[in-house]
Amino acid sequence: MAGSSDDSGCGSALHAALEQLRSAYPLSLSLTSPLCVAVIAVDRYLSLHPTSDSYSYDLTVTDGRWRVKCHLAESLTWWVRKGSLRCGVEVQLSQLSVVHDEKRISHSYLRIDGIHSITEKPEMLAGIKDVEIIPQWCRDDVMRTNGPLQLGRKHYLSLWINDDPHGNVWIPNSPPPHVVIDVSKITLLADLEAIFHSTKRPLPLLVRILHRSRIRYYGKPGQNIDFPFQVYYEVADQSGIMSMVLWNDLCPEWFHRLTVGSVLYLQQFSLKPSYQKRSRPQINTLSLMAFRSIEISLNPRNTGTVLTVIPPKCVQPQWDLPDVPYNFTTRSEVEANNNHACDIIGLVTYVGRVERIRSKEKSGPEKFWAYRWVHAVDGTSDSPFILEIFSSSQPEIFNNICPMTYLVCTQMRVCREAGRFVYLTSSTETQLFITGCHKKQPYVNEPKVKAFIQWTKTLKDSVMLQKTAIGGYYNYPPAPPTFTPTTNNNTANETSITAVAELKGELEGMQYREHKRLAIQGYVAAVQYHIWPLEDQQPEVSNTVQSHQQQGVSKVLQHHTPRKDRPVREVESTSSDSDTTVPPKRKRVQTRAFQRQYFTRSKVHSKSDRQVDFTSNDEEQSDEGELEEEESDSEDVSQSSVPEDDQRLTCPPDRQQAASHPAALWESAMWALVKQEVTDHIPCGKLDQESLSEKFRFDDREILHHYLNLSPAKWTPDINSQTHTHTPVACTGYFTLTILGLNQKAAVDILFLPVVSPDAPQAAGVQHSHHDNSLLSCLTTGHLCVQPDGTCPAPGSLMNSAPQLESERVVCIVDLCLLGESRVEMICSRLYRTADICQPDST
Repeated sequence: MAGSSDDSGCGSALHAALEQLRSAYPLSLSLTSPLCVAVIAVDRYLSLHPTSDSYSYDLTVTDGRWRVKCHLAESLTWWVRKGSLRCGVEVQLSQLSVVHDEKRISHSYLRIDGIHSITEKPEMLAGIKDVEIIPQWCRDDVMRTNGPLQLGRKHYLSLWINDDPHGNVWIPNSPPPHVVIDVSKITLLADLEAIFHSTKRPLPLLVRILHRSRIRYYGKPGQNIDFPFQVYYEVADQSGIMSMVLWNDLCPEWFHRLTVGSVLYLQQFSLKPSYQKRSRPQINTLSLMAFRSIEISLNPRNTGTVLTVIPPKCVQPQWDLPDVPYNFTTRSEVEANNNHACDIIGLVTYVGRVERIRSKEKSGPEKFWAYRWVHAVDGTSDSPFILEIFSSSQPEIFNNICPMTYLVCTQMRVCREAGRFVYLTSSTETQLFITGCHKKQPYVNEPKVKAFIQWTKTLKDSVMLQKTAIGGYYNYPPAPPTFTPTTNNNTANETSITAVAELKGELEGMQYREHKRLAIQGYVAAVQYHIWPLEDQQPEVSNTVQSHQQQGVSKVLQHHTPRKDRPVREVESTSSDSDTTVPPKRKRVQTRAFQRQYFTRSKVHSKSDRQVDFTSNDEEQSDEGELEEEESDSEDVSQSSVPEDDQRLTCPPDRQQAASHPAALWESAMWALVKQEVTDHIPCGKLDQESLSEKFRFDDREILHHYLNLSPAKWTPDINSQTHTHTPVACTGYFTLTILGLNQKAAVDILFLPVVSPDAPQAAGVQHSHHDNSLLSCLTTGHLCVQPDGTCPAPGSLMNSAPQLESERVVCIVDLCLLGESRVEMICSRLYRTADICQPDST
């Protein structure tokens, strides 16, 4: 039944439409009424021919009764790139067609040519527990395949980056079988250079893997290589260290099986001149010579190459293979190093969301790097390790980093900004290990690893759990105290200035979860202060985006399109129960009537008509087996450790309209005169819940992983049916700044989230300077200061000093992130006054 299109459609609208398409002439079907289907898989692969995006997409859709895989027309792929068209949404299709491959016999595929709208959380998925039991529609010439519908490609890529292994073509790791090898006739690495310059064929090698790089994908449209992958290894024997390169088809076959610490017996390999312009791991703890002029090449084109992984029990001491070198460094020791590679182990206390940055490679298709920020403590310092972790081709680990787990990162580079902000960033050779992965790893007997285990035995899980947080906007290292513009976008520590009028173009070109940092200059024309929370912040149940026609599709983000003909989003939010329990202290804030306040120069020294009360959150194994034990123990205390007063607020229905109004507003004299003349004003909307760090609960970890990670390629019923309570770490309100361009023709609204609590993840690693707690001082430092009585002022009280911004020419550092759909996060990380702006060198 699953493969026959002659079976009854059983009332399936999808089945009926596909049967209608079967007999359609021409081969395209424009539907009289939109066909509602749910997306259960989104697969990406390199386009056969150069296109605007360089990538093609296949969608698997279902109406709950039948499913079918379709190719997505090139004109519609931007829906995926923006994050709107993803797994778990309902799509209303308006046009389908059949495409025949004229170079192959009996091969065709379905193509989606028109999308009417996209809706959140379709009801048709509510009762589905396993999509595999849904029958798949096909016909004789429409081939069913686990690979790309365009048969010129043999495999799918990871949905959002190219460097992760993805799909069934990547063979999983398994224990190697017992082998017997003859080690009487082997070649040492030290002899290979002489052999390379002769005609002799080298004897087999016996080596240990010391380091492994992430996967490099070098595919290009028009290229005829089926698996354009490359992985570097550093291998060693008793005579020295040399690079080994795994190419093409051998990468999916061997990547998961060739792990750090593995012993290899290599036969019939080839030698090539070494590629010098690449990063290499720092190996300072081995007194072995590194041979850099040549490298071992394992390429399927060299027929006969044989790789044998020796089981650990079969490795003999007399082979004299070096152990995997480690350089574990404690948090207290990191301060003394710069641009130094080290390994660390720590207890995770904060995990940020996964974001992407665009690769600066000039050749090949567009690429992105995925990264996240992580904090971990090891007991040797009051400050945590601040880790910038890029994807290391270990998605099963990278996507599951979670608070209260033990994290090991190897080959991390120590970075120091402005002489005092220290963090570690991953390198090409970084490997990650979390709870569940530590067993039998070579590092378990390292002295500093054992010392860390002993320290963790002194901890109380309930205490540590209250210090954990996840997600939210995160900015590190802080911007320098002065601003020097540059025209070189490759400069790491400086930012070029973007005209306010050009900001819309920057926003239009952004893709899902892409992060950008840029600078704009102008005047602070207005400041609004909003109490948080006011509105019900439950996740949206329905989000509908009206479709763009194929011709003339605007790539403008819908949230930033003020025209009347822009796409309309219909939003229905779930409302919490009316009897939601709210602590008494919070009820007083929740039920207070808010009144808009205007601060002008004439009122700067006068008392406001009403004093607003703001409240803030005050809460805040000697062997390898012990590395695996802490998670189950922490689960038991996850509920009891969260203070009752730290629960999320819910706004009653009659307050929904008031929530869109600021609690206080200041406008400059200039803004009153010119705002009607501004031709382009980009709004930022209200604060998104995703921009706030929240408390971590073990019971919610599955759904939290789902929200923090990038949108998955496959729909998962269990995850999508879960909900969780969002409990911000520390947020009582936020500011909206209106920046007017110097030419007074364009303006933009951006958010500002001051750091109000030392428990906030953004406060880690930053030595807060003392200031007068004026709004200008807060904008230039990013934080509030503790007052003599030990408390922080209410953020709203800063509005009294807003008139200091009058006519002040400023440069604003703005962090942009497309959170998904049309939700753009625009946050001011730092504002520079005229006195803090340096002129660039004229040379």
